[in-house]
Amino acid sequence: MANEILKYLSKYVNITEDIEKAINESVYIKNFTKGTILLKEGDFSNDCYFILKGCIRSFYLKDGDEKTSEFYTENQVVLPNEYGQRIPSECFIECVEDTIVCIGNKELETLAFQKYPQLEKIHHVIADMMVVNYQKTFTEFKMSSPEQRYLWLLKNRADLMQRAPQYQIASYLGIKPETLSRIRKRIVKK
Repeated sequence: MANEILKYLSKYVNITEDIEKAINESVYIKNFTKGTILLKEGDFSNDCYFILKGCIRSFYLKDGDEKTSEFYTENQVVLPNEYGQRIPSECFIECVEDTIVCIGNKELETLAFQKYPQLEKIHHVIADMMVVNYQKTFTEFKMSSPEQRYLWLLKNRADLMQRAPQYQIASYLGIKPETLSRIRKRIVKK
């Protein structure tokens, strides 16, 4: 499974023997079953995750309703907003499917960066890329109608339609499940 991480990193940097050794030494891989809550609202966000296999979602509870903020799948990093800040989380993180992840935390990062300084450079490259992707997706969603958001999802993340329950997809799109059904029917008629 560490090979998956190296393959992912090789998209952004040249993988040297030192980097390969650092990854192999610092990788902590764990399996979680569908429905496992990795982080609860109010808990401290000490861990981040690199998804090797599976699907994870982050969501908030508002007036008793779950509001899905993001889905994460293979080769994506799940980095809670409060990660490593010693402040309570405002969100939940849940496995939508049986999931295999590489787990990281601030202590492991610090040790790895001290031993292998080039990992810190990689970390910054990936963090910058994540911010750009997040901003692009956020802007796209903010400026779109519910139907446009659904069409964007079909085009860019169609796999989620088979992986996540429809009520979670609807929540992610910012609509009710009934509205999602109506949008899907309209699109099929076109």
